[in-house]
Amino acid sequence: MTLPWLTLAGIGEDGTLAPGAAEALDQADIVYGGARHLDLAGDILAEKRLWPSPFGTVFQELAHLNDRRVAILATGDPMWFGIGSSLLKHFEPGEMTVLPSLSAFQLAAARMGWAIQDTECLSVHGRPVDLLRAALYPGARLLVLTGSAETPRQVADLLADEGYGSSAMSVLEHLGGHKERIVHGTAETWSETVAGFHTLALDVVADPGTRFRSLVPGLADDAFRHDGKMTKQDIRAVTLAELKPHPGALLWDIGAGCGSVSIEWLRAARRARAVGLEPHAERRRMAAENAAALGVPHLELKDATAPEGLDGLPEPDAVFIGGGLTAPGLVDACVAALKPGGRLVGNAVTLESEAVLLTTYASLGGTLKKLSVHRASAVGGLTGWRPQMPVTQWSFTKS
Repeated sequence: MTLPWLTLAGIGEDGTLAPGAAEALDQADIVYGGARHLDLAGDILAEKRLWPSPFGTVFQELAHLNDRRVAILATGDPMWFGIGSSLLKHFEPGEMTVLPSLSAFQLAAARMGWAIQDTECLSVHGRPVDLLRAALYPGARLLVLTGSAETPRQVADLLADEGYGSSAMSVLEHLGGHKERIVHGTAETWSETVAGFHTLALDVVADPGTRFRSLVPGLADDAFRHDGKMTKQDIRAVTLAELKPHPGALLWDIGAGCGSVSIEWLRAARRARAVGLEPHAERRRMAAENAAALGVPHLELKDATAPEGLDGLPEPDAVFIGGGLTAPGLVDACVAALKPGGRLVGNAVTLESEAVLLTTYASLGGTLKKLSVHRASAVGGLTGWRPQMPVTQWSFTKS
């Protein structure tokens, strides 16, 4: 079999290589891997190289080896939260052969007796454990790749903090190897010492009275720390419906405030991204805290105003203008930056901002509407309607 110059091969904890990997190692001039991988693989005739430090330099190193046969050893399935995705940012798929072994998720699901299609597979290896907050709901089953022996304790604290202290936790150490061990417990009582190399299984149980936070946009306003200047719950739900989040899509949130719109965007779709522009330091701080507390710590916040702060940002799939509508040239700059089919939504509460939207609507079309919400509240000993400030909303899809 003729292989491309670069082969990425999975290896199990017991040293079992992925089908075809032994042949690739025999043909290789150079084999990369961690010390554990190279030891597990046994006798290798090729030159063996450990990962460099810092790790990021390896891609430039590999780029100068495309006239050699290079093999890379990685744990399990390297395309599932593994090095494969990083390699594909630097090399074309045709330059690489991927030979996957059994993944940690597959092995953990088999040990737990869980169907993978009914299980969320996540990673907090090199990522904040706060990411798990957005995946929690009563009855959820999560398989989590971890970062260290300390991760289960951190996850147990997070579960208790979110009102899921009764959840069952299982640490599956060294899956598939001779040191395999499974340790069981609950989040509220977790005190186990475990190996650094493990997968974590969570069977999520809500404590009595726990308030479940839906991923459907429209979280209660008190889910966010804010200073009163925010897109309120009902208007936010309509705004997200117009922005239409989808997996992998990028949002520009201009005048991000406490981050409520961009946070709900990130929660609504897998792999979604968001950049929030907010010139006020305290609001950026609140937005960062809210993002972590609501399970999307990867919200990117910039100390900038628009349109100047838009220079150099990646092309957006959607733009929300929640503040700064009266800045000269802002709407035009956002429309120009949008991808074809991209959505732009502007919300106005002042007459000056509303005038901008009326002019823009007359010029570009789209949809213009007035949103008004009234909430019941006490009036003496009776009940009446108390109006919130109305919002004019312009929505536009770029053809």
